[in-house]
Amino acid sequence: MDFKTALTRYLTQQQLDAIEKVQIGIAGAGGLGSNCAAALVRCGFKKLRIIDYDCIEPSNLNRQFFFADQIGMAKVEALGQNLCRINPDLELELIQQKITAQNVGDWFEDRQVVLECLDVPAIKSLLVQHYASAGKLVVAVSGIAGWGNSDDIVVRKVGSKLFVIGDEKSGIDNMPPLAPRVAIAAAKQADIVLAYILGNMPQEGR
Repeated sequence: MDFKTALTRYLTQQQLDAIEKVQIGIAGAGGLGSNCAAALVRCGFKKLRIIDYDCIEPSNLNRQFFFADQIGMAKVEALGQNLCRINPDLELELIQQKITAQNVGDWFEDRQVVLECLDVPAIKSLLVQHYASAGKLVVAVSGIAGWGNSDDIVVRKVGSKLFVIGDEKSGIDNMPPLAPRVAIAAAKQADIVLAYILGNMPQEGR
């Protein structure tokens, strides 16, 4: 049984067809981006463009979807390998480049969904502003460091298609990024995308 056939135990063919058509852009392949991408792929999403310039370090393994034998690899390359182990039938664009203030608008113009999974606050803000104003579904994260109080990682709808996840206060400058809260936020990003796509589908027979 292939991956898609197995998913039909949980989703209708109509739902899977809608999911597979969505073009998603992921800015960053670290704790948020790698875990969110894995959740999306497990839900049937296939068309992902992932951008990150960094390589895997031992310090990443506490929260990112990578493994010890991938240390030193480009994050996008390793993530592509790991995602294809879930579903080999993916359409991945893996770009090892740095997103900057100068090129922030160059990456996702053809994507319906943009996921902000970056570390630098100024670039996070620029990316969100650019793509939210372009009418994309944008899901960003702010405030997921530390541990405990996971109920304060909430979803805020800021605009018609802009969502921000987190407590908006716990930064990695004063608390460590650890797996539980990072994974919760990444899963919430994927869940918003899934809910948006399935919630906006026409119902069968209509």
